[in-house]
Amino acid sequence: MRKFTHTLLVFLGLGVLVFLGALSFALLPTHTRPIAASLSAAPDAASVERGRYLAVAADCGACHTAPGGKPFAGGFAIDSPLGAIYSTNITPDPESGIGKFSLDEFDRAVRHGIDDEGVTLYPAMPYPSYASMSDADIAALYAYFMHGVAPAAGSEHANAIPWPLSIRWPVAIWRKLFAPSPDAPAFDASRYVDPVVARGAYLVRGPGHCGSCHTPRAITLQEKSLDDSSPAFLAGGQEIGGWVAVNLRGNVGDGLGLWSKEEIVATLRTARNAEQSVTGAPMSDVVVHSTQNLTEADLQAMAAYLKTLPPTSGDAPKFAANPATAAALAKGQEANRGAQLYDDNCAACHHTDGAGSPKALPQIAGNSSALAQDPNSLIRLVLAGSALPGTTAAPSPLGMPGFAWRLSNEEVAQLLTFIRSSWGNQASSVTAGEVARVRGSLKPLTLPTTPAN
Repeated sequence: MRKFTHTLLVFLGLGVLVFLGALSFALLPTHTRPIAASLSAAPDAASVERGRYLAVAADCGACHTAPGGKPFAGGFAIDSPLGAIYSTNITPDPESGIGKFSLDEFDRAVRHGIDDEGVTLYPAMPYPSYASMSDADIAALYAYFMHGVAPAAGSEHANAIPWPLSIRWPVAIWRKLFAPSPDAPAFDASRYVDPVVARGAYLVRGPGHCGSCHTPRAITLQEKSLDDSSPAFLAGGQEIGGWVAVNLRGNVGDGLGLWSKEEIVATLRTARNAEQSVTGAPMSDVVVHSTQNLTEADLQAMAAYLKTLPPTSGDAPKFAANPATAAALAKGQEANRGAQLYDDNCAACHHTDGAGSPKALPQIAGNSSALAQDPNSLIRLVLAGSALPGTTAAPSPLGMPGFAWRLSNEEVAQLLTFIRSSWGNQASSVTAGEVARVRGSLKPLTLPTTPAN
């Protein structure tokens, strides 16, 4: 009920925007600047391969391939605040796919969110980010999808968005207000002195569309910033599939302030580094399907760019290493119930010093996920556990069990409050009410059973 009330407020907010801007936006233009590229009927293999690489960088398959379905044939359900949105078929099938799209129609959909019939796409398609992509890269993507992808027939899925939220024309108003203008220039590399940083900025802002998850959104659902001109860009806080996207800026506590470029590269390549690991399925999927397959040069460029982002200001969580917790636990001194719960449930893997085991069990001391302003991911991790995927460079999958069956809401709150205030961690406490809300969103639990003799 809370979710529907929120979405209804969003819709009403859009309605207010409509009344305020009805006269100026009554006839919304659907034309876009013609793309400055030409393609032969059969582009060369290098163009198709370049497009394939860009499709991986943009993680197109993650949304446009349904579980068990054919590649890029659509049908994948994308959760949104309005309801489930089903991805479309982007294979070159002429009937159910994009086989009849011209290059300009393809460009208009990818960079500007307007389909071949002039209807605005829901921004589950991250066209505000893809607007930064160059003409040449869009042309290469088109070459790949037309000549490097097998056509596949697919049936359309009706979006599961209730009326009146399903009324489509307000989305065109949203696009006009919040997405980059079709006449706006694409990415400007001259803003960056270092060409490596410029390449990283292009990948992060454009194909990688990192801001779609890692930049907070306004009540009208647009990202608060699409580039690094604002401190909101990549500041984290969005909830994706029940997991909160982390801060990618230079904050020492909940950001990447203590991370080296090599640690960022390792995480994008393997979903882990020597001290920390990816938490939650959304980012694990990104690593598996996208970033692990990028070149070393591109991963280094992305890391170099992320390290240029200054920290957000304000009362953010902090970390300053302090050995007092480790010394007390090593002596068997448990100052509170949270410390006792840590010893009983966590210390065997993460150790009394909170340091974990390199490349296998993440450290808790100074862990940016543990220090996130919003503790929901940490609560979900303790209640439901999480699986760390195997990748080409780190093929062994790892996992943490959930403790929802074992710990009460009050105990989880005490445990996490201890974790977020020990070893030098300086983050807010967790309440039993916060734990209860996350527990209520989980699927029904199946308690461990003893096999019958």
